[in-house]
Amino acid sequence: MAVSVLGELLITAGLVLGLFVVYSLWWTNVIADRAAGRQADKVRHQWAQEGADDTPAAFDAKNGIGFLHVPAMHNGEVLVEKGTSAEVLNDGVAGYYTEPVKATLPMTGKEGNFSLAAHRDGHGAKFHNIDKLGKGDPIVFETKDNWYVYKVYAVLPETSKFDVDVLARIPRESGRKKAGHYITLTTCTPVYTSRYRYVVWGELVRVDPVDSDRTPPQELRG
Repeated sequence: MAVSVLGELLITAGLVLGLFVVYSLWWTNVIADRAAGRQADKVRHQWAQEGADDTPAAFDAKNGIGFLHVPAMHNGEVLVEKGTSAEVLNDGVAGYYTEPVKATLPMTGKEGNFSLAAHRDGHGAKFHNIDKLGKGDPIVFETKDNWYVYKVYAVLPETSKFDVDVLARIPRESGRKKAGHYITLTTCTPVYTSRYRYVVWGELVRVDPVDSDRTPPQELRG
């Protein structure tokens, strides 16, 4: 009888664990994608309502500042918002760092590092395929007025989650020694854990103005 009870308990525990895994790796993605979609629609609507001569101050909108496009990750467009807290990232977006090192937003025109984070698993998992990125792959950031086209030049598959130097204005760990216009993507690694951080660095190669049809740059076509 004791063996039978133990067996039932183990089966129940297995079912509970299975349901938790489904919730963590599937249902949170569904909820996050819905939330991100609603926010993205607000941003697109706001852009449509704004005049073409808006001042740059409009970029730091409450609902998001733009969209990240990374073809190699096959993750569609990713809304970018302010901050990297769980409250922000759990809505299925990427967030730009405000601490411990403040990101330099490309719309300012200043040299620096546009550093971003997103979940790798669950809650939209927008950076799940970050390991598919390699040197030369494009990373495109879309704003109301411009397409910022970056090219990957360095990858760090594993580093401490306390390694804030990867976010530096000049990311020397990537091999760069001079100021420039950089982008940094960060997420947890290995998959399904948050023990370390995976880092990808890119450098701005050009800025394309948005035309009336919002035709994407060549890197996003085909």
